[in-house]
Amino acid sequence: MKKSLLVIVLSIMSFVSFGQKIKEKEVPKIITEALHEKYPNAKGVKWDKEKNNYEASFDVNKIDNSVLFNGEGKIVETEIEIQISTLPKNALDYINTHFKNQKVKEAAKIINQKGNIIYEAEIKGSDLLFDENGNFISVEKAS
Repeated sequence: MKKSLLVIVLSIMSFVSFGQKIKEKEVPKIITEALHEKYPNAKGVKWDKEKNNYEASFDVNKIDNSVLFNGEGKIVETEIEIQISTLPKNALDYINTHFKNQKVKEAAKIINQKGNIIYEAEIKGSDLLFDENGNFISVEKAS
């Protein structure tokens, strides 16, 4: 279990760390079509190239979303903004214990292609990562 969590965290770090902004016309058609098929109501789409993957960041019903696609247009992971109060109880307890009097700027739920869930809470330029039960995994510098 710990080994698979480490793989998930390393995957997320590699996807987050190396993005380069690009224009939609630079994104392969198979990927833009996959985005619009899965998210027909996506508004204000912005694209990043991350190694061999493409990340679309957009709003749906005023909620921040991002989807990472591989070169074939398959979803690698999704990230959706969530209310801070909806983080798992263990995560909220960890934050209240280890980051007293610090405000969580935003929170997100990340789901990889295998269905594994990671929760993210941003505090003072760092992302705290928690597993689906709210157990602390790691802290990373926010991108």
